[in-house]
Amino acid sequence: MDDLDAVTRLPDDFDGRVRLFPLPEMVLFPHAMQPLHIFEPRYCEMLSEALAGDHLIAMSTLTGGDLGGVLTDPPIASTVCLGRIISHAEVEEGRHNVLLVGVRRAQVVTELDAGRPFRMATVDVLDDIYPPTGATERGQLKNDLLEAFGEVIPASVNAQQNLHDLMAGQMGLGPITDIISYTLPFEVVEKLRLLSDSNVDSRAAELVRLLRSGSINLQSVSTADFSDNARGKQEFPPPFSLN
Repeated sequence: MDDLDAVTRLPDDFDGRVRLFPLPEMVLFPHAMQPLHIFEPRYCEMLSEALAGDHLIAMSTLTGGDLGGVLTDPPIASTVCLGRIISHAEVEEGRHNVLLVGVRRAQVVTELDAGRPFRMATVDVLDDIYPPTGATERGQLKNDLLEAFGEVIPASVNAQQNLHDLMAGQMGLGPITDIISYTLPFEVVEKLRLLSDSNVDSRAAELVRLLRSGSINLQSVSTADFSDNARGKQEFPPPFSLN
């Protein structure tokens, strides 16, 4: 847990102001790793500022569909995920490979006119809530979640060993829900609902429901995606996500 605590710790001088990187159909979660390929000039400037400062970028999800560039600032989901840059390489002039790890979920309070080409906002950080009333049942909820996850992942030896290691490990219920939510191909609206819920027990219960709904298609998901995220390992430059 010490490594997870270090990853999710915000700078002491964090003032709630964040750089927004809006993308369609992309929902980052705390503890998950997201590769990015950045080349638009405004986002290259955003990256440069982040690297010179707190290394934070708030990944946000566009909610207005394909707007064809009609709107300057298309709408985004109100919940975002703060991500920390943990690896960066300029592959050629003006193009950058970045590896981002999710740090914390946050609620957008207001967007700012900060005089920059990229969007900025003030946010309220959402801490994971572990309700005292659920303490006695949380262990069973974790088992239910991992069993439901085990029923939808491939029945390979490696996949089941990874699941066994996770069940026997000390990773908390909150990080487990976030890693599963990020890795599996749920609909964007479902992922946003999971991201917005800071109550770990209700988030885990909703995830169990989704896993048992029979609607998950794992054709585009590799079990290695889950094990790499859970262990905090990923090759860089990584294969770029289609998410």
